[in-house]
Amino acid sequence: MIVRTAASDGPLRVAVPKGALFDDTVDALDRAGFDVSGLRNPGRSLVVRSSDAVFVIAKPTDVPVYVAYGAVDAAIAGKDVLEEAALEVVELVDLGFGACRFVVAEPSEASRSAADLYRHLGQIRVATKYPRITERHFAERGLQVEIIKLAGNIEIAPLIGIADWIVDITATGTTLRENGLRVVEEVMGSTARFVANPASLATKTQPVTEMAERLEAAVRAKEGA
Repeated sequence: MIVRTAASDGPLRVAVPKGALFDDTVDALDRAGFDVSGLRNPGRSLVVRSSDAVFVIAKPTDVPVYVAYGAVDAAIAGKDVLEEAALEVVELVDLGFGACRFVVAEPSEASRSAADLYRHLGQIRVATKYPRITERHFAERGLQVEIIKLAGNIEIAPLIGIADWIVDITATGTTLRENGLRVVEEVMGSTARFVANPASLATKTQPVTEMAERLEAAVRAKEGA
């Protein structure tokens, strides 16, 4: 992939994710002393200009793409989407919020566990929204799996016979339990990260590193509060 950068002159362009991480992202930027007045109530605007930066509000799974291809200089994104995208970005700060974990789960009331099925069949089916992370996990374990990529509610897959296991994100495990699933094993943890485009880190070193340092200081201050 050819690494590109946003224009070397002009303000820093920073992507922020819509959805679950948005409010915590704005709060983190605010604690770090950045002007987030426009982000507090952006309305339908997807590009918000402040005295510090131009913020681009993006779908979470698009954020790594924007960074890697130079549409923005830096971004805040979940470790989950960064790992699944597997694009060339530089991770600078673990921001600590948005904590969740990837888990393998199966029906709690299954007559035979998926592990037993694997020993009998030599392969099992795994449903997930995250095929790259799932494939890597089972490859590291030396297990042959058939990965079924779904976009909707993954919890239903074992209940209707599409898959034996699922790999999905959970924060508390409540949704899994409510759907009659139990955690078999953990895959990885995930929190929000501040990342940069490699070329932007070289051409806009001062503003990118300053944002990283201020965010890191805000994280430390919050942890010490």
